[in-house]
Parts: sequence; C-alpha cells; structure tokens
Amino acid sequence: MNKIIKIIFFLAFTLSIAPGTILANNKIKIGLLVPLTGKNSEIGQSIIKSTRLAINTINNASIEIIPKDTQSNPERTLRVAKELASSGIKIVIGPVFNESLIYLDELNELTFLALTNKNENFSKNIINAGINATSQLNAIKKFIELIEIKNTIFLTPDVSFRNEIEKAISNSKIKILENYIYNTDPTKLTKQIEKITRYDIRKQNLEDEINRLEKSEQIDKERLIERLKKRDTLGSVKFDSLVISDFDESLKSVTTSLLYTDISPKEKYFITLNQWFDESLLKETSSQPLYFPSANKENYNKFLNEYFEKYNQYPNQLSFLSYDLVGLVYYLILQNNFIIDKKMFTKKTLFRGKVGIFEIKNNKINHILNFYKVEDRKFKKVF
Repeated sequence: MNKIIKIIFFLAFTLSIAPGTILANNKIKIGLLVPLTGKNSEIGQSIIKSTRLAINTINNASIEIIPKDTQSNPERTLRVAKELASSGIKIVIGPVFNESLIYLDELNELTFLALTNKNENFSKNIINAGINATSQLNAIKKFIELIEIKNTIFLTPDVSFRNEIEKAISNSKIKILENYIYNTDPTKLTKQIEKITRYDIRKQNLEDEINRLEKSEQIDKERLIERLKKRDTLGSVKFDSLVISDFDESLKSVTTSLLYTDISPKEKYFITLNQWFDESLLKETSSQPLYFPSANKENYNKFLNEYFEKYNQYPNQLSFLSYDLVGLVYYLILQNNFIIDKKMFTKKTLFRGKVGIFEIKNNKINHILNFYKVEDRKFKKVF
C-alpha cells in the first residue's frame, strides 16, 4: 500500500484535537533558540511573541516553549542548547542565523529547526526551515511551465548567496538558457546588462536601418523613418523571460538598467525571488508587471494584524515562519504518538500553515509557495 501523504490545515487540526485528550504526563516541550540580548534582540523578542500567538491558537496547555538566549553567538548557542538537552528536550526551533549552527552537530540527540533558508542542512540533526531558493525556483518553474515560456535566463549577483541560487537551479531542474553573474557595483552594472541584452548591436541595427531608408527610394520611407526614430533599438534578444535573483535597491538597479537597454516588462517577463510584499515595489510602475513567489499574502496580512492587535507592533518575517513551526512540531508529535525521534522528519508529510504548504521529507523542509505579480500598483495573486 502506498504511503499516505497527509495534508493538514493548521487551524483545522488544532481544533480537531481536544485539549483534554493530552495527558499531563505527555507535556510537549519545545526548545527555542533566539537572540534575546545584543544587536539582534528585537528579532528574538518578536519570534517569542509569535510562538505565544501560535500556542494561543492551538489552545493546549500541554505545550510549553522553553526559550534560550543565543546572543547571536555560536559558542553561547551550543552552551544553551546543551541546557535544553539536559532538561529532556529533543526538538528545538532555531537558531536564527546560519553562523550559530557551526557547533550544533555535536548534539545529535537534538533536532534543530533552524530559521535559515539555506538549501542544504548543516548536519543531519539540523533542518533548515526557511523559505529556501529551491522552493522559490520550484514556484518559478511552475509559472514558466504554466505560461509556456520557452527561453529563460537568470541574472544572479556575485554575492554571498550566489551558490544558493546555483544549487537551486540544479535542484529544481528549471530549464534556462544561461545564468549570468553580475557585479552589483552601479558603475559596472549597466555595462554588463548592455552586453547581456546585445544593446550596442540592437542600437546599431536601428541606426543602420534608418540610414538605409534615408538612402532608399521607398515610397513610404518618411513614415517608416519617423516610426523608427521613436524607438531606442532594433532587433530581438534570445530570451522571453528573465529571473533577477536580487532584492531591494539592487533589484531596482537591475530593472532600471534593463529599461535603459530597451528591455520592457511589457514584452519580456520580469521575474524575481520572494520579496515579502515589499511595498516600495508598488511605486516602480515602469518595472511592472514584476512576478515573484512568496508566502500566502492573505494569511501574511492576517498574521500581521493579529500580531499588531496583540502587541501594538509589527513582526518580522521570521516571526511568521516561527508561528507555523510551532504548529508543525505539535502536529508531528501527535501523529507520532508522542514519540519524538528522527523519523518525524523522514516520512513524506505535507502541512499547510500560514506561510503556505510545508513539504517534509528525508530530513528536509521545502515550501510549496504561491505566486504573485506587482501590477498597477497592486499585488495580484497568480496562483
């Protein structure tokens, strides 16, 4: 008999399990490793508040979150993780930063759901739960196949996450023509985009065609010349869509350079990575439509509002993820008859949280994301 893949809706399963069914001796203790002091303390405090919201939603007194302050320090993280292990805890949400993971492979008895978004786990007892590049490219691949786009290129900055993008291209098996690596230095960027888009050749094509017509005896040449003079270039490029693996102002610099080289989002699909509904993109009307994968926007907005109503402040994106991880751990423990072991994350399970659908398999977590576009100063859902 084939293995059953269970799709669980977060609120549905929490309501379907009555608190009275959990015995006192089956107390569910979940460790939480976050920075509560130091420069990243606001991130840690926000995550703690979101886990409290999750516990309130589940409404089960048997769940207990045990937070520990990592101070964003690897040695400190190891020390407080050992304290969690000594208290009998076997599963931990966190730590937040990739640098904090470097010593945790020593604690094989613990399973860490790290909030980082790296494609590959640091060690067998660490599962990266963030929205990784592979999950994002899987959603982009789905969109490309849905629209039947044939020729896609990648534009990837030569920065720290370059390797993550390259791994994700391989993992997702997305079909691309080429992955161009660019220097984010503004003084060099436009020249690189000009080369990728054959701008000089296309511009010369336009000048040559205007000269040809001017010398010709073609009857309607004045009308054709007038039309050509309104253009910037003449000639095609080899791609139908491009994926810009960038964020914030650097992303905007790339789209600006593309527009300068006469590549328009009205003619070619501009696609990027998860932008967490950055509202500054709504103002960039010349770069619209702009497509991207992301968490479920409706759920994200509801979470922001619930959090604000409770704490009178807005959370960070990691808090949104942390909220779901409490529910995920709770569900997996219940399904495993309160036996907390490595098998919880090896069998294939689909879990629908607020972020979207978590896909758990072979000690890895991927996300099945939604897809959106920025158009007419609005975020619009594609799927």
